[in-house]
Amino acid sequence: MSEQSKSPQAPDRTPRVVIAGAGMAGVQTAVALREQGWRGAITLLGDEPHQPYDRPPLSKAVLLGKADGSAFDIDFAGLGIDLHLGSPVTALRPDAHVVETDQGPIPYDYAVVATGAEPIRLPGSEGLADVHLLRTLDDAERLRPVLAAQHRIVVVGAGWIGAEFATAAREAGCEVTVVEAAAHPLAGALPAEVAAYMTGWYADAGADLRTGVRVDSVAPGAVTLADGTTLPADAVVVGVGARPATAWLAGSGVALSPADGSVLADERLRTSVPDVYAVGDCASFPSARYGTRLLVHHWDNALQGPRTVAENIVHGVTEGTVYDPVPYFWSEQFGRFVQYAGHHVDADELVWRGDPAGAAWSVLWLRGDGAGDGGAGRLVALLAVGRPRDLAQGRRLIERGALLDRERAADATVPLKSAVR
Repeated sequence: MSEQSKSPQAPDRTPRVVIAGAGMAGVQTAVALREQGWRGAITLLGDEPHQPYDRPPLSKAVLLGKADGSAFDIDFAGLGIDLHLGSPVTALRPDAHVVETDQGPIPYDYAVVATGAEPIRLPGSEGLADVHLLRTLDDAERLRPVLAAQHRIVVVGAGWIGAEFATAAREAGCEVTVVEAAAHPLAGALPAEVAAYMTGWYADAGADLRTGVRVDSVAPGAVTLADGTTLPADAVVVGVGARPATAWLAGSGVALSPADGSVLADERLRTSVPDVYAVGDCASFPSARYGTRLLVHHWDNALQGPRTVAENIVHGVTEGTVYDPVPYFWSEQFGRFVQYAGHHVDADELVWRGDPAGAAWSVLWLRGDGAGDGGAGRLVALLAVGRPRDLAQGRRLIERGALLDRERAADATVPLKSAVR
């Protein structure tokens, strides 16, 4: 027997990044690490059994049976990414530099929390076979035959997901009633005077929108509202929001927001414990641009944030980057392409651009610098309906912190870039 065979195997000293979550944020972090030159090991942990996939098509092509899936076209093995499917994370132990999974512990030099968000369930609907969520590929697959059968569907929640699902259900020929507790659709994202013009989109598409009323109870075949109305329902789809999937971090020392449960990342997307980053739907971050902490549950954030994480891991925070994006989101609903960029608050001045009763229009939000008296204001956010050029130009102007002339900005015939003061 050779001396070599008698010697114990040397421990693996290869530096390792362990990424918890194989959605967009986790996958893009793994890819970005290789692009930035990370030569160590990368372990990517996904709790679902499916190959990692993109979520936006779930409420569109996948739901309507126009596509079988939306798996990322990424050669994980070729990139040297060790992908573990069906391996949910259960705990983080920073003192030991270990991520716990239901299949055992995995040591890390750096860990990235990218576990996304989980949908909020409707109280009292647990265990009912005809009550659905729309967050995962399995959710979409379960809803396919419901749409194909042209069932009567009650959608709870008139947010982005509710509107997109109602759009697909009407396209499939289903009878659709949308119930919203707030006084108008998209109440968490847009002010009433803007959302008012979107209310008519539901009726135009043949969907019944009921606002200002809550669901009291759900039973097989029926939804009862707080006003006593009973709606027949072959299926119920719940879209009342999502919360960061961070319960597994309990006891880890990673600081979470008491308000929304998000990981309180810093400006470089580091958590409160060493060598652990957080990115995507599960993490909030401070924005110097807006002077507040942002929690962004949108696709673009899960695409952009990973580049910052990878740069800071590979190059160190002294040479890395600060994360302060202009948030961006898009939605296709009732035959309209809706885009939003930036972040606004109620105190910002709202400027209409085009006729909101028409097919194409925009809304701008201006802040300070005389915006209130009709002068110039800094563009901080923009909603564009069927006006992609406004969105493209506006997004760049927000990044620059540009001041706009209020009157020129309100003239839909003037390119936004020509309204700069």
